[in-house]
Amino acid sequence: MQTHNTDSRSAETTDSSQCDLSELIKAATRVSHEMAERTTLMANFQRGKVTLPEYKLLLSSLYAVYLALEEELDRNASHPCVAPIHFPTELSRVAALEADLRYFHGQNWRDQLTTPPATQSYAERLHEVGQHHPELLVAHAYTRYLGDLSGGQVLGRIAQKALGLGPGGEGLAFFAFPGVTNATKFKQLYRARMNSLELSPGDKSRVTEEADRAFNLNIQVFQELQVLLGEPETGSETPRDLRHRAARPIATQGDQSETKKLHAPPFKDYLSSFPLLRLVLGICFAMTTVAIGMYAL
Repeated sequence: MQTHNTDSRSAETTDSSQCDLSELIKAATRVSHEMAERTTLMANFQRGKVTLPEYKLLLSSLYAVYLALEEELDRNASHPCVAPIHFPTELSRVAALEADLRYFHGQNWRDQLTTPPATQSYAERLHEVGQHHPELLVAHAYTRYLGDLSGGQVLGRIAQKALGLGPGGEGLAFFAFPGVTNATKFKQLYRARMNSLELSPGDKSRVTEEADRAFNLNIQVFQELQVLLGEPETGSETPRDLRHRAARPIATQGDQSETKKLHAPPFKDYLSSFPLLRLVLGICFAMTTVAIGMYAL
């Protein structure tokens, strides 16, 4: 029997240990979940204000994230905390994302991949977890897959209408789960498998903390993509900050030695960010034009 002098955090932990893991995650991520949905990128998407450049950049980032997540899930498929929630046939997204990227970019789609630093950090965290703390993969798989299953159909229809895509589903494979015949029942099964995992109270706490971290990694990705698209959010880094970050490589499926670097922003973006540079270059161009006897328009 607990006394009234027991530390409140200890009492809270004891009470939490009696709760289902899925409920603990839901409670622990409520705030960050709402923040992710309120980012400019996702808010615009839900209102049908998604453009093709936004969509392609989002697919590129999702590909890097799922490539890392599914590599680590496959690597740890026999781990007691991973095996019960590993559903590669029903949930894997890498092949679907490759199909979408191929549709928009053609056969050389890998050369068009853009992986901003926040996306790379997300992928690196997934690899770190998979290599050193496989039990925490539960948090990432839950937040990504069940989120996609919950909102995938709606967002897919929004993207189809906003982008004028055909009824055949081309470019929308990411939102389709042909291996899941009933999303509601599958999510119930998934949560039941999660709740059956044998985790100590301390491990449950670490998993819930990692789930909150997963949402925050998603928020950082969404914010950075919005900045790169020219609409910085309040409190986010400026375009100048992001454009001066170093390019970061990612490994592609099938050849982990192959890397793709972040594409440098167009030169005109630099000019718009540096008015003085634009003025100096303009003067130099005018002088050169006069020197060779041409008339500037």
